[in-house]
Amino acid sequence: MSISEAAIREIVEKVVKQSMVSKENTDFKKEKDPSGILAVSCNTVQTEPFQGARGVSLKDIVTLDESPRMGAGIMEVDHTSFEWTLTYDEFDYIIEGTLEIEIDGRVVTGHAGDIIFIPKNSHIHFQSQEKARFAYFVYPADWQS
Repeated sequence: MSISEAAIREIVEKVVKQSMVSKENTDFKKEKDPSGILAVSCNTVQTEPFQGARGVSLKDIVTLDESPRMGAGIMEVDHTSFEWTLTYDEFDYIIEGTLEIEIDGRVVTGHAGDIIFIPKNSHIHFQSQEKARFAYFVYPADWQS
């Protein structure tokens, strides 16, 4: 019994399609095309507590292997203020709630659908009087080092 070229092609296509779902992050839905293009379902991302800070949680959604130059993740700030100095450039896209960025006594406010840019070396407070959920995009990718 021989297997046709069409049958082999169908099997290979199925294997490739199944491999497109990342095995690295089983706790949220992420599809990875062989080209390197990623698609993440943000509503499936469950954040985790960050550095013991009360009311702050996050989850990186790309690895350094997947994106060695730019990083991305989901962060939540829930009824709290969190001081931070950025050693990288960051864009924040507010998914839900209201996010405030306090810097030098001034407050920049973003609502769901807004984008905030925070330049490298800014000393800020992420804060929210409610639960704010936002996607962050950072350059360079290795923001934690």
